[in-house]
Amino acid sequence: MTETLTINVGGMTCDGCSSNVSSALNSLASVSSADVSHVTGTAVITHSGATFEEIKLAIQKSGYLVDGESEPFNWTDGPVWRQSAHNTKWCLVGCSIGDFGTIAAFQFIPYFDALGWSTMSIMLLAMFNGIMTSIALETFILSAQMALNEAFRVAIGMSLISMISMEAAMNIVDVVLTGGAKLTLWVIVPMLVAGFLTPWPYNYWRLKKYGVACH
Repeated sequence: MTETLTINVGGMTCDGCSSNVSSALNSLASVSSADVSHVTGTAVITHSGATFEEIKLAIQKSGYLVDGESEPFNWTDGPVWRQSAHNTKWCLVGCSIGDFGTIAAFQFIPYFDALGWSTMSIMLLAMFNGIMTSIALETFILSAQMALNEAFRVAIGMSLISMISMEAAMNIVDVVLTGGAKLTLWVIVPMLVAGFLTPWPYNYWRLKKYGVACH
């Protein structure tokens, strides 16, 4: 017998989130259709004999909340590691634009070099600009899925802890390896590696525990 079940799903912020939940539900053999909306925060599921726990677990495993509850936390969820790596990658791209651009300006443009800023001042400005460009890039990416004002709201809701730790790791590596605020071809790779690896476990934890996912 076919039944319809409506479930409150938390953590969805865009069409991509709705699609993730829909795909997880439709992968269940007993589910014939799933109408998921991040706007209403609900999933309307048509199924034949599926249990609530089975449906709940499928949603939670995709990284979202059911009635405010997430899947019991663990560090072994491969899909969440991949999703958090994807999120971290885009954050790194955005942060690098502002960060590297700022360091390059003070290194190669005589006017900025003549200001005589200390290494610490340059690094702090680079971190700030990196966070700003990351938010701008995130807004641009999300604007393809939602209105611009909503995309900006989601973008500024990104974790500052993740972005600050990413920026700090990149700039610490730069200072340690070059002795100052400098860009060379050989230092860019270790800066990017450190910038990616430092916040990645935190982004996994945040995605796994709270279902925060936008891509």
